[in-house]
Amino acid sequence: MILYTPLSYQEIFPEAQGTGNEIQAVEWQGRTVFVSKNEDGNYQINQLISSNPNDYLNPDFLPGRIIS
Repeated sequence: MILYTPLSYQEIFPEAQGTGNEIQAVEWQGRTVFVSKNEDGNYQINQLISSNPNDYLNPDFLPGRIIS
């Protein structure tokens, strides 16, 4: 089955509850990003949601980047 959607795999097929790696949408530097909380209390970017193509070229919003 193929799905054409802007949602991430984790949003469509969530992991079992209680894994502690819950994804949440936050606004960071004026953009909406989906993040997950690390053990040290910082957040890691999982996905950027933007209609501006230039935002996806900005290294500040790369998936995997750690933000606080």
